[in-house]
Amino acid sequence: MTLISPSLLAADFLHLDSEIQMINDSQADWLHLDVMDGMFVPNISFGFPVLEAVAKVCRKPLDVHYMIERPERYIQQTARLGAMMMNVHQEVTVHLHRTIQEIHAAGMKAGVTLNPSTSVSTLEDVIADVDMVLLMSVNPGFGGQQFIENTIAKVQRLRRLIDDSGSHALIEVDGGVQAQTAPRLVQAGVDVLVSGSYVFKADDPKAVIASLKELKRD
Repeated sequence: MTLISPSLLAADFLHLDSEIQMINDSQADWLHLDVMDGMFVPNISFGFPVLEAVAKVCRKPLDVHYMIERPERYIQQTARLGAMMMNVHQEVTVHLHRTIQEIHAAGMKAGVTLNPSTSVSTLEDVIADVDMVLLMSVNPGFGGQQFIENTIAKVQRLRRLIDDSGSHALIEVDGGVQAQTAPRLVQAGVDVLVSGSYVFKADDPKAVIASLKELKRD
């Protein structure tokens, strides 16, 4: 079964408690949290006051995605949240292998995120050490963008790299995940689907999550 990690970025922040309760009651596997700093990406989302509030009431594992410069500064603080996964971008993490080790040492799983223009080949020397690779299928910074078609081929290249290296890393995709793109992504080799607007803007978000959960590779 495909893992589903709804993105809180698309939630109604005036009613965040009910949105998180919906996630708790749904078949979602994780909750995806996009932290943006207005530097690495041209937008600011939310910081630790919101993360800490969410962590207190969310019963799903937290999948924290840092779209920020120098994310290694926040490893210990993220671990104290009880986060399951800490995702850092390859493009801004200078000492990537060291950061992966520090995330593991803090008791979390380590994810590495690639922007649309970053090749999967940049992960050849760390693929055995990471627990997940997050491929951005839109340029990071804003929700509701159009899916970049090249992502399908990129997923296939990443799947070959993981299989050839013997890595156990999961493949996660974030951006433009909806009814038309999700089945194709799963067939290409994706393990975890991040979906924001498609879930939270739906008339029946729990039904949408359930439909995504049913997707599987042939």
